[in-house]
Amino acid sequence: MKVAIMQPYLFPYIGYFQLLAAADLFVVYDDVHYIKKGWINRNRILLHGAEHLFTLPCLNASQNKLINEVKVDWASKEVRKVRLTMETAYRKAPFFKRVYPLVQRVLEGSGPTTIAEVATQSIQDVCAYLGIDTPIVTSSQRPYENTHLSKGTRLVDIVQQEGGDQYLNPIGGEALYTKEFFAEHGIALHFVKSLPIRYVQPVPDNGFVPWLSILDVLMYNEKETVTAFLQDYELL
Repeated sequence: MKVAIMQPYLFPYIGYFQLLAAADLFVVYDDVHYIKKGWINRNRILLHGAEHLFTLPCLNASQNKLINEVKVDWASKEVRKVRLTMETAYRKAPFFKRVYPLVQRVLEGSGPTTIAEVATQSIQDVCAYLGIDTPIVTSSQRPYENTHLSKGTRLVDIVQQEGGDQYLNPIGGEALYTKEFFAEHGIALHFVKSLPIRYVQPVPDNGFVPWLSILDVLMYNEKETVTAFLQDYELL
């Protein structure tokens, strides 16, 4: 069984969903330390033909806290600004009417309180929209009892506890983990490398801004096209 383990990111880029779709089980790794200026509470969209970074405000966010301990500041005016920016950015996109309600549900502020929960909801809602049926579990809600273990050893333990024999990681993990280390524990390590993906964007001179939030891909492409994009990767 192939297991993938990743921190929860807010409307992550398509490579995140390629990893998720390639796995037999996906573990949302929410009980590790929050990363400032990472992708947990922010991402990039296309605004007026150029990339734009949006950030969902959080209360007292700190790298000394776990991701599931950081709360979203729903009272902040920035939340409404994020929603309006997304509406401005994509209201003329061909699939805006289908996709924007998904944005509204995630960012309405009436449900989850932590950024871990909100980011996870964004991932689950996109999976539901695209028909990705990989089971998703949350590390803090599983009986792993292994937070004392070092980073790589803890990943091995999670895979083993879930009955997996393969661990999937994004290509960036090549700098962190070796196949030999996982093999010593009876687990095959594979890296998911996204292939170039291009579609029509309203960018000057027929340009293209790659690897934006999945929202950009959804706004400009049919579901079936995005589903095909999910297969555009190499397993190394």
